[in-house]
Amino acid sequence: MTTAAGLRHATRGAPNELSHDANLDALLTPQQMSAADQAAIAAGLSGGALMEAAGAAVANEVARNWPRSSVLILCGPGNNGGDGFVAARHLKAAGWSVRLALLGDRNMLSGDAAEQAGRWQGPIEPISDALLKGVDIVIDALFGAGLSRPVQGVVAELLNAVASQGLPVCAIDLPSGVNGASGEVMGAALPAQLTVTFFRKKPGHVLEPGRSLCGRVFVAQIGISASVLTGIKPLVYENKPRLWLHAYPWLPVDTHKYKRGHALVVGGRLMTGAARLAAVACARTGAGLVTIAAPMATWAVYASALTSVMVHPIKENGSLEDILADPRINVVAIGPGAGISDLTRKHVLQALAGDRSVVLDADAISVFSTDAQSLFGAIQGPCVLTPHEGEFNRIFPSEGSKLDRARSAARQSGAVVVLKGPDTVIACPDGRAVINTNAPPELATGGTGDVLAGMVAGLLAQGMDAFLAACAAVWMHGEAARLFGPGLISQDLPQIIPRVLRRLKRHA
Repeated sequence: MTTAAGLRHATRGAPNELSHDANLDALLTPQQMSAADQAAIAAGLSGGALMEAAGAAVANEVARNWPRSSVLILCGPGNNGGDGFVAARHLKAAGWSVRLALLGDRNMLSGDAAEQAGRWQGPIEPISDALLKGVDIVIDALFGAGLSRPVQGVVAELLNAVASQGLPVCAIDLPSGVNGASGEVMGAALPAQLTVTFFRKKPGHVLEPGRSLCGRVFVAQIGISASVLTGIKPLVYENKPRLWLHAYPWLPVDTHKYKRGHALVVGGRLMTGAARLAAVACARTGAGLVTIAAPMATWAVYASALTSVMVHPIKENGSLEDILADPRINVVAIGPGAGISDLTRKHVLQALAGDRSVVLDADAISVFSTDAQSLFGAIQGPCVLTPHEGEFNRIFPSEGSKLDRARSAARQSGAVVVLKGPDTVIACPDGRAVINTNAPPELATGGTGDVLAGMVAGLLAQGMDAFLAACAAVWMHGEAARLFGPGLISQDLPQIIPRVLRRLKRHA
């Protein structure tokens, strides 16, 4: 759920850039987080102080979320385990019954972790599933983001045993077994109800399946200054309104419909509902004029079903050139219900030939499955591709994490790529990427992608930068679905957009 603070903290920035507050929502790779730690130490904080603050934050969150009871802390051989030793000491001092188990030999600990282990006055047990008897809560301090190889053997067995018993779990930094950079499971992973991480989240906290395995994520501030991000220069962020709200095209008093843009949605012959959904969503998002270009055979279907959207017949030869000759049309959306055909391919290339913005979805992407380079070569101006995984894999390589694949696709195509899903990734050709986290499962129904394509087109029509427009549309799409709740079907979404806009405007 978005908080009022998440909306209020939008600050001004260049209209084609993320806001000056973007670093509040930066997602750091494990390597970048290590660099942040080192920068903080170079600025005067000791590693021991950082570990003490981290472990204390874990203990505080455990005490805040569960009643005082028996807790088992599973410690690994690195700094994550050191955080566990600190948490154990604080919880024991607060009256909790604490047991602590260590993976490996205590004599093998080094640095700050060894120092914190020396401050722990209780017994240290070896790792085994026999530890779970009489335990109420487990704190997972085994690996965190520092995991470099798959979890196997006795540790995997222990993680599976904890999960099978349904014990509440608090993970330190990340659930053990989750890759911090990709969210992927490395061998085995322990689902957590609560994950306490530090300074900033990592991509693994918001990309599936890591996002689901983390449960609720609490970000503890442990003394690292935000100024360290100046040297790190993060490029990946969690999608929040404060990233793009400064660039939202709110209406000035002296506006009129032509100043708000004219969007053209290209309709298909058979699946007429898809283009209608996109067109209505485009209008609801603020485009001043929206026209559907409809095949002659189905023109009457479109015209009889729409009132606030104009319907223009496509000539028998299928060309859009006469319609696109109207200089007021500044964005074209193609794909919803288009069909995979030579005609769809022709329409895409005609739309891309001008200097207008273009949104390509569904069939307008899949139609280039055997010749993706001809599509990429035709993209010269602002263009947003909105594929789901199947459509994406038809024209882009399918190997690598979702984040890496989306960023690579954006660089390769020269377009902003919106790789949809519960963890939609919006990637820009310049390397920036935003991961969305507010999409509820109710969006998993036919037609919602058509609505999203129309929303992106509506923002582009009003002159919003392509990357920011995609970020805003994806967040608003998720928020509309969240506000509607269970029972959602795609045609409900455009009706909720004004409610989302009112909430955004109050905090802009």
